[in-house]
Amino acid sequence: MISIYVADTKDRQPRPKEFASRAKRLLEFWGDMTLAQVTGQTCREYVEKGGTRRQLEDLRAAIGHHLAEGLHREIVKVVLPEKGIPRQRWLTRSEAARLVWSAWRYREIQKGKATDRYSRRHVARFILVGLYTGTRAGAICSAAFKPTDGCGWIDLETGVFYRRPEGERETNKRKAPVRLPSRLLDHLRRWKAKRACFNHPVEWIGEPVRDVDKAFRNSVKAAGLPPDVTPHVLKHTAITWAMQEGMSKEDAAKFFSTTVETIERHYWHHHPDFQKEAAERMNRRSRQKPDRNERNKREQNGTERDNVLVLKRAS
Repeated sequence: MISIYVADTKDRQPRPKEFASRAKRLLEFWGDMTLAQVTGQTCREYVEKGGTRRQLEDLRAAIGHHLAEGLHREIVKVVLPEKGIPRQRWLTRSEAARLVWSAWRYREIQKGKATDRYSRRHVARFILVGLYTGTRAGAICSAAFKPTDGCGWIDLETGVFYRRPEGERETNKRKAPVRLPSRLLDHLRRWKAKRACFNHPVEWIGEPVRDVDKAFRNSVKAAGLPPDVTPHVLKHTAITWAMQEGMSKEDAAKFFSTTVETIERHYWHHHPDFQKEAAERMNRRSRQKPDRNERNKREQNGTERDNVLVLKRAS
């Protein structure tokens, strides 16, 4: 079942190497089992032996594909471990600058000496596109400068990045078109004009790059940043900066191809308007007159004195 799923879907996986690695890990544990042995107990055993939630999600997808193909009839459920608490790691502007310059200035080392070959500049271009648009790594790496089968493309005339390849179905990982900020568009036009890249903004020797994971990790290390800085951190950084600059939730959801709910849940606390009205109301409350109970006590004492005076006059 897992082998069928890999054979049928490997060509549309955004990260084929990682996908193949997860499938191999699944087969090491489940390869000799039948579907009837996929139970809550065996799923928990898999996790105890080092399996991950992401791998079990692949197993669930494989079972769903097998069922959809009519190759079995029973409903088989995969029990997933609870999701971990997500870390919204983002870069400060100084960290981002260090990372870009680390990749841009790096020269290839041969026989212990730096050569004249700048072999990580494609990573610097990848980082800049990610920081300016918050686009996922796979869509950046596959983007072209003209309509190309299986690729999104960047229209350098209109300044629009069509992130979803023509004919690709929309998934929960949205890839809506995005208008490029003028600074990034200027960079892209200059790179193309100076032949720093030919057909793709992120390419190596004229060919598109499947992923930049290894070169990105090396650039992170050279910049003196911790290993938790991954390509996906660029998306978190772009949205966080947009919130800090006051972008509305609705505009952010459209620009970064996500939902308003996601913006509210993970990024809105960076916005200058976050709980602003509530905080101002609390400020006004702290400047109000003394507590109502004190006021009531004074009013009550005054009433009692008035009553005593009335009684004295009556007597």
